[in-house]
Amino acid sequence: MSGHSKWANIKHKKAKGDAARSNVFTKIGREIAIAVKQGGADQSSNSRLRDAIANAKANNMPNDNIARSIKKASGEGDSINYEEMTYEGYGIGGTAFIVEALTDNKNRTAGDVRHIFDKYGGSLGSTGCVAYMFKKRGVIVVAKSDIGEDDLMMLAIDAGADDINTDDDEVYEIYTLPQDFGKVREALEAAKLNALSAEFTMIPENEVTPSDVHAETLFKMIDKLDELDDVQNVYHNAILPEDEEED
Repeated sequence: MSGHSKWANIKHKKAKGDAARSNVFTKIGREIAIAVKQGGADQSSNSRLRDAIANAKANNMPNDNIARSIKKASGEGDSINYEEMTYEGYGIGGTAFIVEALTDNKNRTAGDVRHIFDKYGGSLGSTGCVAYMFKKRGVIVVAKSDIGEDDLMMLAIDAGADDINTDDDEVYEIYTLPQDFGKVREALEAAKLNALSAEFTMIPENEVTPSDVHAETLFKMIDKLDELDDVQNVYHNAILPEDEEED
């Protein structure tokens, strides 16, 4: 998986600064809420909630915010029922997109997502039109300064990691099958390793390289989708210039 760097995308999101911070917390709060709704507020028996809280902590979400999200989803105070939605389609230049959302209004969210696709030369497709081009994986990012490569390899592989990317100068990217994500993350936590990021991603089987003009349009489209409160994640198979991503 050395050709696919999830960390490059994470750095791009973090580079947007504090302006996007509250938006990130809103998205994580919704993920915590739906995890509680589906599996209860007991972390010991709710692996999805444990994963959501780990992601919250990796993004420096305050403990008070995490506790508030859990209480709200448990029925303490005003509670909103969110529904998981996935949209598939195409961006300019034949690029493939998967957009995951948590919404309390499907019509609003579908309209907002469709509008952005249309505005930037793309089109929404039917369910399954591009999903087969991606595979779901957990990805955990750990700083290289925290552990040596050999020690990490032994720890992560023994815990069930599927692959490890060591190409980045600063971090290791540890990939897992979805069912092994929690087990690997917990093994790293037990070893006192703090994850810089721990979340699920969709990795494209085949990537495409858009022209410079198309790349600029795709950056704008991705940013606008990310800015929607209802949108949790945006995945695509375009290879985009890293220097532009970090602007």
